Amino acid sequence: MTQALPPAPTSALDWDSLGFKWVDTNGHVKYIFKDGKWDQGEFVRDSYIKMHVCAPCLNYGQECFEGIKAFRCKDGQIRIFRPDANAKRMIYSAELACMAPVPEALFIEACERAVANNLEFVPPYGSGGALYLRPLLLGTGPEIGLYPAPEFTFIVSVIPVGNFYKGGVSPVDCLVVDSFDRAAPLGTGAAKLGGNYAPVLRHSSEAKARGYPITLHLDSKTHTNIDEFSTSNFVALTYPSSTTETPNPTFCAPESPSILNSVTKQSLVQLAKSFGWSVENRVIPFTEVQENRFEEIAACGTAAVITPVKSIEHQGVKTLIGTSKTQAAIGPGFLRLFTAMRGIQNGDLEDPYGWMQPAQGIAPRNEA
Repeated sequence: MTQALPPAPTSALDWDSLGFKWVDTNGHVKYIFKDGKWDQGEFVRDSYIKMHVCAPCLNYGQECFEGIKAFRCKDGQIRIFRPDANAKRMIYSAELACMAPVPEALFIEACERAVANNLEFVPPYGSGGALYLRPLLLGTGPEIGLYPAPEFTFIVSVIPVGNFYKGGVSPVDCLVVDSFDRAAPLGTGAAKLGGNYAPVLRHSSEAKARGYPITLHLDSKTHTNIDEFSTSNFVALTYPSSTTETPNPTFCAPESPSILNSVTKQSLVQLAKSFGWSVENRVIPFTEVQENRFEEIAACGTAAVITPVKSIEHQGVKTLIGTSKTQAAIGPGFLRLFTAMRGIQNGDLEDPYGWMQPAQGIAPRNEA
């Protein structure tokens, strides 16, 4: 059975000037976990929530979140990119923070329900924009002692976001944060907890004021190995010495118990393997950057997919990455990965992995 096309993008928004800021939509979905079970959920036509002042999420940071995107595809249907992978990661985060995990099926249902009630806010096909989903799990039942919340609230809100690269994909400068450890060796760095991000704000803000859009963290134990960027994973390409005109690169990513298992990185690894590239998940000493072992380096994440890096500064020493060409524009390897990923997300390319869900598209809902 052919799915009817969703409503067109609303004319109330200027899609060409849309950025990555809050925009009011029709509302969000909310589910409550109480007495050992999740309720049926509801669609809330509001951008605010009410909770007890002693909620552990407010007092002790008992919360976790995710970031996902939905796209208006070439065939006109609207689909979500890999919500099942984000569901699995939220389960890990929830269990680490002693929270009631959201079952994968309920997580996906909530994401589809939130999108279905906001279809007109999904940016036009070909605009480079998307509908950003923010699944959020909160410990909301009142508890003043240092104990798990007796009640949890799961929310999925959505906002339309514009093309991250309106002027094209441009490489950025990076600064290594020396004065702060993002995550302890046996800590919570692999979970998407709010407490992992707030302490970084001071350092990333100071770096941006100095002209460094992104910051990089080394491992907390030795400060010699690469962990990840403040908001995204570290990935790199190295090319073999070859007489062929276009040798296949090796895709490299750090192996560490303290970094987030990025869904974007997982996807790039799968694409790299499909291209016939070698993939290395291993400990990466920062000296490999200083010795120019990598022709291309990038940050990868939901917001931009790939952000190429043209230089990395550490303790006052700046290392240029690759060549003058890759310092001016995205390199050929990451361009191929970026093009393939966006092609699948937009429906321009076949989706052999079943990443775009549901396959038939999301049907409209209009819950009161």
